[in-house]
Amino acid sequence: MYTSFFGLSEKPFSLIPDAESIFFSSVHLKAYNMLEFGLLEQVGITVITGEVGAGKTTLIRHLLSRTDYEEITLGLISTPHDAYGSLLKWIINAFRIPVDTSDEGMLLQTLQDFLIEQSAEGKRTLVIVDEAQNMSKSDLESLRLLTNINADKNQLLQVILVGQPELLDKFYDPSMSQLAQRVSAEYRLEPLNLLESMSYVNYRIEAVGGPPDLFDATSLMAIYYYSGGIPRIINTLCDGALVVAFGLGKKTVNLDIVLNVVQAKQIGGIHRPGIGTDPARETVREEVKIQKSVDLLDMVG
Repeated sequence: MYTSFFGLSEKPFSLIPDAESIFFSSVHLKAYNMLEFGLLEQVGITVITGEVGAGKTTLIRHLLSRTDYEEITLGLISTPHDAYGSLLKWIINAFRIPVDTSDEGMLLQTLQDFLIEQSAEGKRTLVIVDEAQNMSKSDLESLRLLTNINADKNQLLQVILVGQPELLDKFYDPSMSQLAQRVSAEYRLEPLNLLESMSYVNYRIEAVGGPPDLFDATSLMAIYYYSGGIPRIINTLCDGALVVAFGLGKKTVNLDIVLNVVQAKQIGGIHRPGIGTDPARETVREEVKIQKSVDLLDMVG
C-alpha cells in the first residue's frame, strides 16, 4: 500500500521470518556461530533460547539455507507437542522416513537403522527442534536417550533445541540433570540495544531501496523503548508507522507518528509487563523527555 509512496521495492518490515534479509547484530552473530558449531561439530545437544520475536526462527532458516546437504542429513521439527504424537514420530517424519507402524519399538528400530545407514554413507544426522519449550519433560528425556545411539565412537544423532526462555527452566529441574549434562553448547539470544535497534531499522529500509532518514532519531528512540529491542515488535511498530505516515502524506516518520501507532495498539507485545523498569530503556525515556517534553511511559497507560 505504501511502498511506492516511499520509493520501496517491497515492504521492509514483514512479520514473516526472512532468511535472506537477516540483520546480524552482535548477539545474533554469536547465536548463529553457536548454531553452526552445533551443526558442524559432533556435539550432543545445542540449546539456543530467546524471547518471542527475538529472531530465533530467522536464524534457523538462514542456517538451513546455507547447509551442505551432501554431508549432513537434517530434520526440522517446528511445533513439538504431545497432541501431535510421540517424539519418535516427530523425528521420523522430520527425516521423511517411510513407516507403516505406530509401535514405539518398531519406530525406534527404524530410526536406529536410518541413523546407522546415514553414518555408513559418511553423513552426520542432525535434528533441529524449534519452539522446544513446548516439549514435555518425558519427551526431553526420550531425546536424551536417543543421543545415546552410537557407532564406532561416533554419535549418530545430534540435536539443536531452539526455544523461549522457559525451556531453560526445564533444564534447571533436578530430574533433568542428565539431559543438562548432555548440552555441549548453549546461547541466550538477548534483545537488541538502542544502537542495534536503530541500525536494524535502517538496514531493513536500505535493503528495499528506501532513504536512510525515513525514520527520524526520536521516532527510532521511541520504537526501541516500546519494543524493548525485540525485532518482531520493532517490525510491528515500523510497519504501523509507515501506514500512518502514508495516510498523512508524510515522507518522514517522526515521534508523533510512532506515538499514534502505540496508542492505537492494545495487543502486539507493546503493553507487556516490564516497561518502565529496564535501565537502558529508562535512559531513552529520559532523553526523549529532554528533547520533546514527552513521557513515553504515559503513552501506554
